[in-house]
Amino acid sequence: MDVSPFLALLLVALLSLLLFLSTGRKTLGGGDGRRVPPSPPGLPLLGHLPLLGPLPHRKLWAMAQAHGPVMLLRFGRVPTVVASSAAAAQEVMKTHDLAYASRPRVRMAERLVYGRDVAFVPYGEHWRQGRRVCVLHLLSQRRVSSFRHAREQEVAAMLARVRRDGAVNLTAQIISYTNGIISRAAFGDKGRSYYYDGPDGGEKLTKLFADFEGLLGTVAMGDFVPWLAWVDALMGLDAKATRTSAEMDAFLERVIADHRQRRRGAHRDGDDHRDFVDVLLDVNEDEADAAGGAKFDDVAIKAIILDMFAAATDTTYTTLVWAMAELINHPHEMRKVQDEIRAAVAVAVAGGDRFVTEDHLQKLRYLRCVIKETLRLRTPVPLLLPRETTVDTELLGYHVPARTRVIVNAWAIARDPATWDRADEFVPERFAGDDLTADYLLGQDFRFVPFGAGRRGCPGVGFSVPVMELALASLLYHFDWELPAGGPSKLEMDELNGLSVRLKANLCLVAKPWCRQ
Repeated sequence: MDVSPFLALLLVALLSLLLFLSTGRKTLGGGDGRRVPPSPPGLPLLGHLPLLGPLPHRKLWAMAQAHGPVMLLRFGRVPTVVASSAAAAQEVMKTHDLAYASRPRVRMAERLVYGRDVAFVPYGEHWRQGRRVCVLHLLSQRRVSSFRHAREQEVAAMLARVRRDGAVNLTAQIISYTNGIISRAAFGDKGRSYYYDGPDGGEKLTKLFADFEGLLGTVAMGDFVPWLAWVDALMGLDAKATRTSAEMDAFLERVIADHRQRRRGAHRDGDDHRDFVDVLLDVNEDEADAAGGAKFDDVAIKAIILDMFAAATDTTYTTLVWAMAELINHPHEMRKVQDEIRAAVAVAVAGGDRFVTEDHLQKLRYLRCVIKETLRLRTPVPLLLPRETTVDTELLGYHVPARTRVIVNAWAIARDPATWDRADEFVPERFAGDDLTADYLLGQDFRFVPFGAGRRGCPGVGFSVPVMELALASLLYHFDWELPAGGPSKLEMDELNGLSVRLKANLCLVAKPWCRQ
């Protein structure tokens, strides 16, 4: 007797459901009497994945209100613990840091950053080696200081563009600024456009990096429900990832080959103005000499460079745009920070053309309060990169088995009314009594973890801080800002999810040059 395609499909679905139900209980644990985190009802096969919506950090926060600061969810076949309180974050990133120090393998990251980077790789020797190279060689205070001239030049170029246009798409200007700085830091003063031929090479490369960052922030269905991986192919995700990866690899090969060509016969004198590629090639040669062979190879160099781009552009420009948007909606705070900046520059410079330099930044306490409050209220990466447990461990008394995915909802923690007064309001003054010296964004206060903490905390904060401070201070010093005439009196603050959570609409403002009295 023939079976209709519909009945065959129904039979396959029922068998899949029975298989899921028979294995799901084992995956979620709890049968041995140990206390497991509460878990809200999910859907067959897909679990809680369809419930997340376009802004998962907000949905997970709402679920935590009903089920507590530690929840056990199923994203397809992947058991995932979500931590939504400062106490839970402290256990994950400090108390039991080593147990939570690994990363789950993510197919998109492995395709785009070779599975050899620092941000996405599992815990192990390769990660330790890459982290050491980043901290000691690329992101040290000495190396960050060496890019001061590039930062000040890129700020000056941005100010010139704003002054020329008046009514500006500030989002686009800030993206151009952050891209310019990381390009010069990574590839040298000629920037990345030097390595792309043709009159429109710069635009093509900008699109390539935008595609790369967009893909890196895309969730692939196959990671959670392997038998639905065909959906990724159907939607064109696999083809785009293959194309983008190939183009990016060819570009980076040209960069490395050009640097090697220029280095032939050049004397290595420890020049602090070397770019990231030069530094990584030095590490490659030094470690090859020491070990009798190349340990830190070209693939690792390319992977780390891509990590630097993803971390230094997306989150940095997102934070700057959110800061300007919040200040537009809070004119009192805008005036207060402008008065601080303008007073500091006036004291430092007697006459002549005045501008903000990095020498002024240490004096700008309220500016730092604004940046810190922006990162609290508008956490650019609200769900920190997922961790994976290496051993059986605990979280606030709940049993968490080895190889469980763990997500820290930094956005929910930063808006917890139990620890923050007026948690949903923009109040920079709340940080006025804090230590706002050099490492003011890397404290041990687990109520505020926009960059993570512990072994897997972001090592690039020291690179991003002067980039953000100098740009924001300069924009506020040189211009008074307002919304375009005829539009709304208040800026809409809708969010758009991606590699970071950004302002949904472009930030279009009118810049009026400030005239000193």
